[in-house]
Amino acid sequence: MSLPRFYCPDRNLLVQGGELPLEAAHHAVRVLRMGAGEELVLFDGQGGEFRTRILTVDGQRVAVAAGSFDPVERESPLRTVLIQGLCATEKMDWIFQKAVELGVTALWAVPMERSVIRLKGERETRRLEHWRKVVLSACAQCGRNRVPELRVLGALQDCWDQLPEPGLRLLLNPEGRHGRADLVLPDGTVVLLVGPEGGLSTAEIDQAHRAGFVDGRIGPRILRTETAALAVLATLQSRHEDWTL
Repeated sequence: MSLPRFYCPDRNLLVQGGELPLEAAHHAVRVLRMGAGEELVLFDGQGGEFRTRILTVDGQRVAVAAGSFDPVERESPLRTVLIQGLCATEKMDWIFQKAVELGVTALWAVPMERSVIRLKGERETRRLEHWRKVVLSACAQCGRNRVPELRVLGALQDCWDQLPEPGLRLLLNPEGRHGRADLVLPDGTVVLLVGPEGGLSTAEIDQAHRAGFVDGRIGPRILRTETAALAVLATLQSRHEDWTL
């Protein structure tokens, strides 16, 4: 049985031992009912992980021993950026969680013409922090030791001058011309662009084409926004030999 894993950004604590951050301590003791002497794994998102054990539990305070470092990496050899049109909260949570499990490198949330929600000011700050917790929890669950980049951009056009080079820019379009066999995976990064519930507008599709995106057609059926990116990520990882059946 695998050991419980927790995110801890303080590498000095991982190396030397000390008190867990409050959130990790709460989850270990209140949720998992862990006690002194039990083993766990800590990671700081910068690569590798530390195996340690609980020394003492005092209310919400949990002290752990100095960790034993394991340089294990579980990242995909294929770099992928998901530009996801803002959609309903529960759908965004699902997309981000599963995309992390599928090995995505970066997650960009972007409001689009047909997005049903808008984020500004304090609401954007709260939502970004919520998604950060979703991403970290997914990393802890699936064994990743590097945390994907997470951004919220103000508009679709803000993405264009931040796109990685070189690579493949793929617009998931149910009316697109390309199928699975048509696309050759690059040595660089694959950028996936997915619209919100109502899809991308004609103007947004035109923008994406001018930015170098090519249409990607998943199949004969129209997939929901919370299905589309995950289906393509799984296909890309299979083709790139990140995982096989």
